[in-house]
Amino acid sequence: MKEQQTPKYMQLKQQILSWIVTAQFKPHEKLPSENEIGKQFEMSRQTVRQALGDLEQEGWLYRAQGKGTFVSDQSAPERRNSPQGITIGMITTHISDYIFPTIVRGVESSLRAVGARLLLASTDNEKDKEKDSLESMLREPLTGLIIEPTKSAEGNPNFNYFLALDALKIPYVMLNERYSDVDAPCLRVDDELGGYRAAEHLIAQGHTRIAGFFKTDDFQGVHRMRGFLRAHREQGLTVPPDFLLRYTTEEKQEKPVQALFAMLQREAEQRPTAIICYNDELAVRMLDIVRQIGLAVPEDLSIIGFDDANLATATEVKLTTVAHPKTEMGADAVELLLGMVEKQRRQTVDKIYDPKLVIRESTQAPTIPS
Repeated sequence: MKEQQTPKYMQLKQQILSWIVTAQFKPHEKLPSENEIGKQFEMSRQTVRQALGDLEQEGWLYRAQGKGTFVSDQSAPERRNSPQGITIGMITTHISDYIFPTIVRGVESSLRAVGARLLLASTDNEKDKEKDSLESMLREPLTGLIIEPTKSAEGNPNFNYFLALDALKIPYVMLNERYSDVDAPCLRVDDELGGYRAAEHLIAQGHTRIAGFFKTDDFQGVHRMRGFLRAHREQGLTVPPDFLLRYTTEEKQEKPVQALFAMLQREAEQRPTAIICYNDELAVRMLDIVRQIGLAVPEDLSIIGFDDANLATATEVKLTTVAHPKTEMGADAVELLLGMVEKQRRQTVDKIYDPKLVIRESTQAPTIPS
């Protein structure tokens, strides 16, 4: 069956809407004439008129007799305070996986308490999907936005959408990390201190051959790695280059487990006696590799994860890990954002959580001499 194409006027409507939400045309700025738009996109004047008419009905544009078509002021209170009341958008890298459902529940519970509406979107940790999510959110009568950046260490190709949020006077806060070029309050764990405490714990137990596995396309992983290295440096220990594995989101399924498998094939005196993982999800997968090789945790290899996810206690070996304030962070994000809405002013002070080490069964002193 032949796929039905989007009508031309709808394609044009989406393009003009994109101009507006990315602030290429600012409030009360005049759009090109119908003839000019038609010529630019090779469309009839009737098609252009239909697209502009739809946008005018939806409140994005207004006409001034004899002067042309202009962009409406989307920051006006009547647009943000929709008939549904307060509407908060939330964009995360994932919604249904790992620790994200718990964070979302914290947000949802707090919004329900004040009768606010939640709009959810997920980027699947892809920059293009973040662009689509931001553009979609900007079409809604948003009161505010909570966003977790996608691959925060790889830059911000969607910077124009954050400028649009500023232009529309829509306050927003960031979760877990922020883009370096965005000036917004961020709620995050002190990841460097978390990485430091994880390594410090193992070093205090007598481990000197500790391998680290960190996803470094986001700043959480970069900071956790820095803390890991700092703990070694302060104790006068060096980390062999092949004991530090950095990987990207696209490599997370194969690269870390392959690296650990190779490390554990070495003679006992050459392999690591402990590992620190970027998160609990990876730590649980590493447990499987250790079992496959015929070794035991923590007798042959101590393991530390990050985030204290449900996974950390779902295995037969309960994971030592670094706690993440999942529900608390979600509730705090709502409180911070609604405070910005009420005061109608920006805030740039971050909320940083102390990374508590949760010690369980997966770590002990090394049985193989260091």
